[in-house]
This record gives sequence, structure tokens and C-alpha cells, in this order.
Amino acid sequence: MAVKTITLDPEAYEALRRHQRRGQSFSQVIKEHFDAPRTGRDLQAALGRFVLSPDALDAIDDVVRRRGESPTGSADP
Repeated sequence: MAVKTITLDPEAYEALRRHQRRGQSFSQVIKEHFDAPRTGRDLQAALGRFVLSPDALDAIDDVVRRRGESPTGSADP
């Protein structure tokens, strides 16, 4: 596997380290953070034990869709 070296200031390093769970690499932390769920159902899968109603999932999908349509990225109508 190819690797890249990056430089972090101490504050950024500590922020990354705070999100790291036992046994997790920094690469895994970064992927987990930046490859965030894209739909309500993806969010439900990521949350695992939490249960969201179909209406809640649809509302999340609606907000995400409206953000993509807005030039400012806002979900407000």
C-alpha cells in the first residue's frame, strides 16, 4: 500500500487523536470523518443501534438534497 506523509501542527494532531478509537489508525479516523454518510439510511447504518423512523430518514434526505441545490449550501428554503 502506498503512503503519504503529512505535517500537522500540535493542535490538529490532538484533534485527530481525540477522534481516534482504540486500535484505529489515523488513516481510518480521517476516512471515517471525511467519508461521512450521504443519506439518512447511510446515517442509520453508521449509527447502528439507534433507530430512526422512515419519516426522520426522509427528512434527512430532504435536507441533504436541498443543500445540494442551494448555491450557498444552506438547507433553508
